[in-house]
Amino acid sequence: MLQVCLNGARGPGDSAVVPVSPESLAESAARAVAAGAGEVRVHPRTPCGSTSLSPRVLAPVLASVRAAVGTPVPVTTAVAAEPDPGRRVERIRSWVVLPDLVSVDWHEPDAEEVAAALLDRGIGVEAALWSRTDGPARFARSPLAPRVRRVLAKVPYASAGGGAGDAARSLLSELDGGLGLPPGVPVLLHGEDAGAWPVLRLARRLGLAARIGLEDTVLMPDGRRARSNAELVTAALSGRPS
Repeated sequence: MLQVCLNGARGPGDSAVVPVSPESLAESAARAVAAGAGEVRVHPRTPCGSTSLSPRVLAPVLASVRAAVGTPVPVTTAVAAEPDPGRRVERIRSWVVLPDLVSVDWHEPDAEEVAAALLDRGIGVEAALWSRTDGPARFARSPLAPRVRRVLAKVPYASAGGGAGDAARSLLSELDGGLGLPPGVPVLLHGEDAGAWPVLRLARRLGLAARIGLEDTVLMPDGRRARSNAELVTAALSGRPS
């Protein structure tokens, strides 16, 4: 499975083609799914461009994207969307329109409280475990670990470039050796910026779910600026993402 990550923390200042509004996210999602993406990850934004967990921001985005595609639409609860952990839980409890899956960065403060709030509402949890953080170790001790729907193994930008592949292999080894993941829990592996394409190639070789999109990189494998999320998806599925 290839997920397309439409925008993330990026905005027009990073690339003019990064979608922000509900309408542009829906259009970008439709084109990316037509190119072969099997899932669409979005970061809902306020009109001024800030990432938000507000139900008034989340609902229109989910409605627009779901009207355009029939795939799952995950979102995130990262600190960038709501710095205060207590407020993050309040936001989750106030949602009227529910996402299909929500990422919880397990190295962040009160990750368990956030995950518990999601599970209480019947929302699937994706445990985001970053390389070179204490997230994997904290997840291994968590009583909620058996209840997650998927693990997102992330090699962040700090591990990008030539070391991204090594960082990804180290993280996967940690997951295999110490976490005791419940049988059948899938793993989605991805990198960012200079590490996006090397980690994608590794995920494909290992038969793992992967992701690509303007959240992770604005560049094509040959260094050109990507013209759209769909173009990134096409390159990722072409058999030649190098």
